[in-house]
Amino acid sequence: MPLDNIHRQQILSSYNSAFKRHGFHANALLWSSKEVQELRFSKIAEIAIKSGDSILDVGCGFGHFAGFLVKLGLDIQFTGIDLSENFIIEGRKHYPDADLQVGDLFDYNPAPNHFDYLTLSGTLNNKLNDNGDYAHQVIKRLFASCRKGIAFNLLDARHQWTASRWDLQSFHPEEIIALLEPMAERIELIDDYLENDFTVLAWKDSATFQDAY
Repeated sequence: MPLDNIHRQQILSSYNSAFKRHGFHANALLWSSKEVQELRFSKIAEIAIKSGDSILDVGCGFGHFAGFLVKLGLDIQFTGIDLSENFIIEGRKHYPDADLQVGDLFDYNPAPNHFDYLTLSGTLNNKLNDNGDYAHQVIKRLFASCRKGIAFNLLDARHQWTASRWDLQSFHPEEIIALLEPMAERIELIDDYLENDFTVLAWKDSATFQDAY
């Protein structure tokens, strides 16, 4: 279920405009700051990625998560995909060891169990007026494509300001956990780092979870 062309163009217009204003910066990705971007990265990293793992980062922007993992001392096989060709072209200059490609998850079409981990940060924040259907399909595909687990964040619908925004898609954590429960061996919710955001970690089997800890 690839993103339809109307919403694809709306999202690209917003990000390309921000890129013209801010260049290679977290603000071009519509993050309020680099610090907030990396706070979210730190929660995703609690899935316990290790050196040698392969990762597909969906909606990778410039590939900043690759740089974040390098700062943690991790040597990983990083693939990133993003709708914005501008982001991908710029990101390749800064992260030449990462495999950065243009498209959404369904354009890329990863095979089942192809990557150790799939990650996503901020990618599902744009309102599509589809009751969250596209986001649900993305999350299911993330999980089908991982060997070990997935980690992603979403805007929290329990936060009044976030839930009231006409342009932002927010979710109730219990809705997302219920979506993953038939598939995942273990699920963790992290919702104590920002008022309007939560992170979900989901492992494919208990052995992988034990290895992580």
